[in-house]
Amino acid sequence: MADIERFTPDDRRGIEQLHRRTLGNEAAERLRLHWDWARRNPANGVEPPYWVVREGPTLIAASPLTPVKVSIGGTEVAGTWSSDPLVVAERQRQGLGGSLLRAWDRGTGVALGAALSAATRGRLDEMRWPKAQPLPCLVKPISRRAFRIPTWPVAINRLVSAIALPLVRVVSRTQPLKEEIEVVRRFDARADRLWERLAPRFGLAVRRDARYLNWKYAEPPHVRYTIALLRRGEEVEGYVVYRHLREPQGRVTQIVDLMADPSDERGIKTLARWVDREARMDDSDKIRCYVTNAAFRRVLRRSGYFVVKSGIDLTVKVNAVAVPRGFYDSADEWHFTLGDGELDH
Repeated sequence: MADIERFTPDDRRGIEQLHRRTLGNEAAERLRLHWDWARRNPANGVEPPYWVVREGPTLIAASPLTPVKVSIGGTEVAGTWSSDPLVVAERQRQGLGGSLLRAWDRGTGVALGAALSAATRGRLDEMRWPKAQPLPCLVKPISRRAFRIPTWPVAINRLVSAIALPLVRVVSRTQPLKEEIEVVRRFDARADRLWERLAPRFGLAVRRDARYLNWKYAEPPHVRYTIALLRRGEEVEGYVVYRHLREPQGRVTQIVDLMADPSDERGIKTLARWVDREARMDDSDKIRCYVTNAAFRRVLRRSGYFVVKSGIDLTVKVNAVAVPRGFYDSADEWHFTLGDGELDH
């Protein structure tokens, strides 16, 4: 008989074996690298939490969770991110995945998921969860190489690049910053004050205080981010977190997190222009940003970004407090970016 239980420290080896059986050796090694970092999550208990399914002494399924604090219009509750349940091949299609999802639902104040598989989303639909919301994607071309498609012939890519060059020259021209930017290695108490000021401005957002931001962006062992603060006097009025990476279609500067007062167009533009400069210095072909909040998207579009197909859906279910009618109809007042969850790790 299979039992669904909470993870205990003795289950760590079983979790590693489950990752190896379901996702392969590389995923198991990556989990080992992540483990100590995940333990330091300020929203954790002692160990990274999982729901697990045992059959005798063996783990045959599990649901990995990442605890977070979630602000709902300024009211803070506990939440968890989850990815797709892991189930060994010989026990799939036996309802274990659905049982793990129900355990996750019952055990969290706010359930969060991003880029869940069609199978997982189908189970959630059967459980009458709110519909998924897209995580909108915006792209700013920096060079004509930004329009290359790896599957197109060379001649077609060259033709498209030549046609796009006048547009690229217009949208990628250098703009003055007009505000002070400070690059730092870690966040400090100014980030706490910024979050306390801004949390009520968002209908739904993960708490972004200094402890969480440092764990998320200054301490991970597997990726390196750059942190830039928007300063006015001695206070911080916003920040942007980004990194540069190479993809099959070219070099990309990825905005991983972006924070400012949604009504502060000047500040948001300054942060975007700083990333423009950094992208050019790194010879990126384009800048990419995922963000739900409509106010941020409006400013980015005025700064030369174009909305493109996202491919990432955001799943949210609030259990801890009552939400108003229509809360799940639109994510325009929410604030989620690629850095939320595990999408950039």
